[in-house]
Amino acid sequence: MITLPHHPARPVDIAVGIQWGDEGKGRVVDLMAAGYDIIARFGGGDNAGHSIEVGSRKLALRIVPSGALVESSELFIGGGTVVSLRGLVDELDTLRAAGIDVSRIRISDRAHVVFPYHATLDRLSERERGAGAIGTTGRGIGPAYVDRAGRLGITFGDLSRPEVCAQKIRQAMLARASVFARAGGEVPREEDVVSETLELARLVLPHVVDGTTYLHTAIESGRRILAEGAQGSLLDVGYGSYPYVTSSHTIAGGACTGLGIGPRTVGNVVGIAKAYATRVGGGPFPSELLDETGERLRSAGREFGVVTGRPRRCGWFDAVAARYAARLNGLSHLIITKLDVLAGFERIGVVTGYRRHDGRPCGAEAMSDPDLIVDISYFDGWDQDIRDTRHARDLPAAARAYLDALTKFVGVPIALISVGPERSAFAEVL
Repeated sequence: MITLPHHPARPVDIAVGIQWGDEGKGRVVDLMAAGYDIIARFGGGDNAGHSIEVGSRKLALRIVPSGALVESSELFIGGGTVVSLRGLVDELDTLRAAGIDVSRIRISDRAHVVFPYHATLDRLSERERGAGAIGTTGRGIGPAYVDRAGRLGITFGDLSRPEVCAQKIRQAMLARASVFARAGGEVPREEDVVSETLELARLVLPHVVDGTTYLHTAIESGRRILAEGAQGSLLDVGYGSYPYVTSSHTIAGGACTGLGIGPRTVGNVVGIAKAYATRVGGGPFPSELLDETGERLRSAGREFGVVTGRPRRCGWFDAVAARYAARLNGLSHLIITKLDVLAGFERIGVVTGYRRHDGRPCGAEAMSDPDLIVDISYFDGWDQDIRDTRHARDLPAAARAYLDALTKFVGVPIALISVGPERSAFAEVL
């Protein structure tokens, strides 16, 4: 249902969220997957849930790429990810039970392992931050990335050498001894971690490959690759609303470092955004609605986290932040999700400008300013149910006007719109 220009010399396309995550990337990638030979996840961990609905069936994934239901595609977990062994094994079991061939799932030898002690460190850090807690999922993703940068990390390649792997686990836990002393009985026993790791390693090693060789062989043979991002651009560790960010690069540039490919292999960059905005956890959210309208968005959009179940903060579409994200990613196309959620609203807001307390206009760099003033433009709503619409020309006039405004504000053409939770509920634009 979406046709992007194909550049044979640039066989890698990238799909990224351009808000604070939860934009619906999973179902978009699932829709696009049939046009690609490999779906490659380039960053993040199992703190990034994505769900796909097919009829009454709902498949929730955390680390395996979103093309799991498309049998023709191979699924690759790149070296830029950090992955829980237990989480991966459980997800493989879930997919296998659903009748999905898991032999086509591969993971890079350069991906790093998330251990139970990383989750302990994560929870302890959040507790000690008190009122300044980031709002992490507590699954150990941040500490695993810290270990990676601090050269204490253990890769999936290490799992093939049990003695080396066991020694590295002991060294990593010893280095954290003073921190663990503050965690009391929460710290897993060293030998339990070692024995569980070696047991689970036997189950995942058949999926481990030399990641760079795997992808470059595919590129050189003309195979098409869709690189899938996790979380959203505004949570990028370098360019998001720091320090309320994730621990990896979520923007399109992260696909190159997370997969070990060069920028000259990249063709299209597709940005995905909700027709409104949501955020989980702490951090600035200029368009947040702390009223009945925000509650209505949450209820209509079923805005609760796939991984944590936490209610998401809700607000109007933030065009200032979206334009910033479009520039960070070099977007070629935009996909808008959950347009159907806005049906029935008398008017729909869009944040079109930021101003300092003295009235001076400013950009996304001022997002964290506690005195930030936002300018909101309002558009007429519509009452019609649009869930059966399959082309933008058949949308209500007010919905088309709203989408035209988003295109103008963000500066990127809209290629596709989701109009319902079903796998097929998309309306074409191009």
